[in-house]
Amino acid sequence: MPIQILVVAILGVLAAGAVWRLGRAWIKYRGERVITCPDNRQQAGVRVDAWHAAETALGKTPELRLSSCSRWPEMAGCGQMCLSQIEASPEDCLVRNILLKWYEGKACAWCGHPFGTISLAGSKPALLRPDNVSVEWSRVPADKLGETLLAALPICFACHMANTIVREHPELVVERKRAL
Repeated sequence: MPIQILVVAILGVLAAGAVWRLGRAWIKYRGERVITCPDNRQQAGVRVDAWHAAETALGKTPELRLSSCSRWPEMAGCGQMCLSQIEASPEDCLVRNILLKWYEGKACAWCGHPFGTISLAGSKPALLRPDNVSVEWSRVPADKLGETLLAALPICFACHMANTIVREHPELVVERKRAL
């Protein structure tokens, strides 16, 4: 009986280690990324097949392949040479990390409130385009992220919501002048 318990315990530890390695690979390679396409030297938005990376992660370096690219379907048969950029720096090309770095040390362009630590689970700040329309992060295509960030200003969630309500429902807005 003690041998059986030992075998089950060893198998449990091995299984937990395998699940841990698979989970780490999946977490590491999920999410949208911005890369420079080797074909035309332009930014492209890509997604790594995180499930495939996780499945191939046991005992070796995960095998990466794309599940989507902003240049597809016209370039769907490419050699996916851009994967070397993701392998070299998986965190730096992740859209959410690019945005988090962009907000560091900045304050809202409207109310002046500084951005502290931004929670990815809560209300996220937005981007104020040059036409004074605010947009959520998720509405900016990854392949346009670089040029959007060059032209945009940071705006907090509260100011983004106010901008959206004024723009989409002006009949609900009452402007009042402040007494000086």
